Amino acid sequence: MPKSTSTYWNPLLLENQGQWQPIQGLDNLVEELTLSIDQETGNYTRLTRFHPGADTAKAGSKSHNYPEEIFIVSGRLYDQAFDMWLERGHYASRPPGEVHGPFKTDIGCVVLEMSFPHQAQK
Repeated sequence: MPKSTSTYWNPLLLENQGQWQPIQGLDNLVEELTLSIDQETGNYTRLTRFHPGADTAKAGSKSHNYPEEIFIVSGRLYDQAFDMWLERGHYASRPPGEVHGPFKTDIGCVVLEMSFPHQAQK
């Protein structure tokens, strides 16, 4: 089965707010919206939205055993692992195992993530 598809729509519009799901453990701080997923490989594209004032320090840093790409769509996000503010337009291609976060934002942030679990390193 190939990655899911959809026609043009704007997930950032107010009318689509109900599509976003809270991330467990980060309720009222961070939400996600899966845009596309391949049920066989697990590869997915999603948006992650950090609300103004969100701080994920309690959740700590994270890493994955698969590659991931991110693009900052709007706002800004501080990545403690890199001691860097990521702003609209920042992009990263993360190799498996790269540590990132915890994150915080003052004004909020939307991040586009493309993740490739089928390329997981064992």
